[in-house]
Amino acid sequence: MSCPPQRERDMEKIGFVGVGLMGHGMASNLLAAGHPLTVIAHRNRGPVEDLVGKGASEAGSLEELAQASDIVHICAPGSPQVEAIVEVLLAHMAKGGVVVDCSTSNPVSTEMLAGKTEAAGLHWADAPLGGTPAQAETGELSAMVGANAETFARVEPVIATWAKAIVRIGDPGAGHKMKLLNNFLSLGYGAIYAEALAMAEKSGVGTEMFDRVIRGSRMDCGFYQTFMGYAVEGNREAHKFTLTNALKDMRYLTAMADGAGVANPVQGAVKNSLAMAVNTGGDGREDYVPHLVDFVAKANGITR
Repeated sequence: MSCPPQRERDMEKIGFVGVGLMGHGMASNLLAAGHPLTVIAHRNRGPVEDLVGKGASEAGSLEELAQASDIVHICAPGSPQVEAIVEVLLAHMAKGGVVVDCSTSNPVSTEMLAGKTEAAGLHWADAPLGGTPAQAETGELSAMVGANAETFARVEPVIATWAKAIVRIGDPGAGHKMKLLNNFLSLGYGAIYAEALAMAEKSGVGTEMFDRVIRGSRMDCGFYQTFMGYAVEGNREAHKFTLTNALKDMRYLTAMADGAGVANPVQGAVKNSLAMAVNTGGDGREDYVPHLVDFVAKANGITR
């Protein structure tokens, strides 16, 4: 029997849990870089079948995926799901393996899981993402990493297959703290844009004129453009990040602020704007952050 090529034998074996909007592109880039990849299906089989067609293996269970992997990436909706996944990984991964949580998680939970992971003879890195599903496909995401120096040195070349910008923020938990701060800024912009557009409409300035002035000015940015991709151009998929996930992130940030003893009135207002949208119909799987403009408009008696 012939041996596999040296490159294949030297590559870390990767498990990937959560090959959805972001995970599919990340997993595709891991495969393209030559990493043996094992994936597992959840609800949507389409991404799994695509990856298997490109050379990935499909695990029949989380236990099987854990046993086949040196490093496991997790892209899950939030900390409760991550905690459940990690419990299985800790029981079945070989000693010395690494768990990489790419979800946007609660740092309190992250620090607890990192401790349990190290106690089990494994290693931890939180590596939440910055970017869009399109950037995931092209390998141009950013990663904010929380890990000790030795673990970071091991996972950095793996993360580099799907991320263009990689910054080690600090020890475990630091990546998730930075991600929440990042999302506070972006979601804060979203809440301000939605409110400004409501005022523009009701005052007679109008959405189009507002955009004509702001676009290309110092107030313009990448997030503004994807938000306005819906508000102005009507593209419902211009920024595919759900309102429910946005609200979850702001709840995690509230807990982070409470733990640090920081007053956060502006973030509280952002969270309440998202809660209003989610609680008045924006709780679906295709209700995205730019759609906030509709809920703020409706609350002000404006028909869009």
